Amino acid sequence: MSDSVPDSEVFDVAIVGYGPVGAALAILLGQRGLRVAVLERHASPYALPRAVHYDHEAARILQACGVADRCADIVEPAEVYEFQNAERRPIIRFGRIGNGVSGWPQSSMFSQPALEAVLFDRVAELPEITVRRGASVVDLVEDGDEVVVELDGGASVRARYVVGCDGANSTVRERLGIAMLDRAFFYDWLVVDVVYDEPHVFDPLNVQICDPARPTTVVSGGPGRRRWEFMALPGESAEFLNDEATAWRLLEPWDARPDNAVLEKHAVYRFQARWAEEWRRGRVLLAGDAAHQTPPFAGQGLCAGLRDAANLAWKLDLVVQGLAPDALLDTYGRERGPHAQAVIELAMDMGKLICVDDPTEAAARDEAFLATYDGSITDVPPFPPIADGVVLHGSPGAGDLFIQAEVDGPGGRMRFDDAVGAGFRLVTSAEPVLDRDTADWFAGIGGTVVTLGCGDSRLYDTDGAYRAWLAEHIAVAVLQRPDFTVFGTAATPADVSPLLRALRSAVTAP
Repeated sequence: MSDSVPDSEVFDVAIVGYGPVGAALAILLGQRGLRVAVLERHASPYALPRAVHYDHEAARILQACGVADRCADIVEPAEVYEFQNAERRPIIRFGRIGNGVSGWPQSSMFSQPALEAVLFDRVAELPEITVRRGASVVDLVEDGDEVVVELDGGASVRARYVVGCDGANSTVRERLGIAMLDRAFFYDWLVVDVVYDEPHVFDPLNVQICDPARPTTVVSGGPGRRRWEFMALPGESAEFLNDEATAWRLLEPWDARPDNAVLEKHAVYRFQARWAEEWRRGRVLLAGDAAHQTPPFAGQGLCAGLRDAANLAWKLDLVVQGLAPDALLDTYGRERGPHAQAVIELAMDMGKLICVDDPTEAAARDEAFLATYDGSITDVPPFPPIADGVVLHGSPGAGDLFIQAEVDGPGGRMRFDDAVGAGFRLVTSAEPVLDRDTADWFAGIGGTVVTLGCGDSRLYDTDGAYRAWLAEHIAVAVLQRPDFTVFGTAATPADVSPLLRALRSAVTAP
């Protein structure tokens, strides 16, 4: 990593904003050999907690960035998210015991500064990435096949493409004049982060208290940390809530006091639900909070941004290398837009259950849940598949998130991605029939054929997870994109070449 930007250099991609999403995107591009400039207006990282949760899919994206195992000491896995009524009686429990579909815990809790430190260390290992802090963007000007990013003070950076990862108040989005579609879902909450002097055990680890007297969220903030979120009640001002004395008063029932804990942060946030009406304008794209903001009730804010990075990285790579036309980037918004909207709608639905301050309405809600609650854990439902974009319509499993399980090979037992890397992966249980031209094209975009149990891969389906997936989808092969989305499946070995040709068509003529 370099920290200086030569005026004459033209980067492949300039990223505006150096939070977790900007850092992850830079890593995914830098690992592919693209020259990346990261421009961050703040001179140093923000030292206080913000995001505290990522899911199994986000963990797999961090794995693709080469940092998931490095996060082991900074995350606290959370298997259950329990909703309780005012009497602290459970009314529903969400989660999963064991790993999620992506081969990682369903939920992991962390402190954002700790995660950013891990990502920044990884960036420093990649010479393709240049980071400039204290660089405020004031304008963006397209100049032929480049974008000139003008900085405060008169300097500028040139790049073939620019991605705005600069948060909810995005300068990039503002300069492009892209409007946000607002769902008019507004609630003020006091968010409080605490570090206890001595270890405390919380059971359940994450709990949502649906008490109309004060809806309250109590979750892990990563190892040794705890977060509370208190909803503002009618008549309470943000100024009243955002006071240290108020925070301590609300924390007292939880045995958190100035004599046994440190108040790391307290701030009032207005939770919002909105998304950009456009994800791309010419050679400039949006990602993360610059493109969408979700209420926190489903814990998907950071996860959605990391999905943006994973989706966009491989498309930018193919376009910059000349392996796909610029039009491939149009599929980014077509794929990510509906998915992000579905996540926001889910968070809003959960918020409507939680943000109830009327006792009668809360009692009716509790009665409805308790009528069916039996103490079991409700699995988190999968998000909708990608329906419009680089997927093979009508093919079983197309658009779904593909599994990651453990495999056995020469290096022993390990996660699938650690054995074969991230990229286009054709996973098959039988030797495929491939014509030479198609096989050469697939290899040219970084594609790998993984024949489990035979062939050159010498990898074995340890627990039968891949055999079970293929059997469920009546297939002998599945084609996975670099962002772990299923492109499509093949029912017989002879169908594999047509499957790869369909991918070629989707990529080269989107």
